[in-house]
Amino acid sequence: MCKGLRKVYGDLEAVSGLDLDIPRGSCFGLLGPNGAGKTTTLRMLLGQSPRTSGVLSVFGESIESNLREIRQRTGIVPQADNLDPDFTVSENLRIYGLYFRISSSLLEHRIAKLLKLVELDHRAKDRISTLSGGMKRRLILARALINDPDLLLFDEPTTGLDPQARHMIWSQIHRLKRDGKTILLTTHYMEEAERLCDEIVIIDHGKLLTQGAPKDLIRIHCQKEVLEIRGELPDRLFTELSYKRSRFEQAGDTYYLYSDDPAELLQTAAALPELACLHRQSGLEDVFLRLTGRELRH
Repeated sequence: MCKGLRKVYGDLEAVSGLDLDIPRGSCFGLLGPNGAGKTTTLRMLLGQSPRTSGVLSVFGESIESNLREIRQRTGIVPQADNLDPDFTVSENLRIYGLYFRISSSLLEHRIAKLLKLVELDHRAKDRISTLSGGMKRRLILARALINDPDLLLFDEPTTGLDPQARHMIWSQIHRLKRDGKTILLTTHYMEEAERLCDEIVIIDHGKLLTQGAPKDLIRIHCQKEVLEIRGELPDRLFTELSYKRSRFEQAGDTYYLYSDDPAELLQTAAALPELACLHRQSGLEDVFLRLTGRELRH
């Protein structure tokens, strides 16, 4: 899809030589901390921002010469809820569908089908102001599907949703993938990326840090298990853990001891009965924090 993609704003290189190839029919995750270059990359992929250099194509077509055709085959679920408050639920879909020049009969059929799909058919005549946050996100998903797109871009689709709404969105993404749709997903929820994505890239400061299937990234970048220790460690034990062959990290008053030997972690936890200890398997969030750091981004 892109090779050597670069975007420069003055002295700032927001995207630096990024290579991405998204297989058709897969869910591809684009992860990174705030300011990593994710939004800039999405804007270039959508033709909303010109690239400084590099090769960029969608569906094998140049984005400059075929932008209209590419947009006809693309659906977008943005971060922000940008529904039109002046129209009802069904009218929001109808107005959006007209941009794609869908015939009236086909459009009405799709509206009814999509509202049923996202369980909003009983709210078709309601104003947007009467919908909950979860309902709005589901309607935005329905809107993104109105043109039956081949490529779907989900930009942090479940931010702020309760667990029920989040699982509903996840279910729909799984269904879309089974239907052969190609999905590009950005999210700050590592569990979400681990559940949904076939392949993931992690970027920071506009550069690609790693790429692969979630389970492979965990295996490559982390030990199998981790012990989280919350509280003040005794000086002697702090020094001892710092020099262990296992990886040892600190974030505030929480310590993370990574190891491929669960017995080592259990032994450490047993030696700290006065502290809160959590023994768990390593996950994608551990990979993300190891590669991008635990410091807050501003």
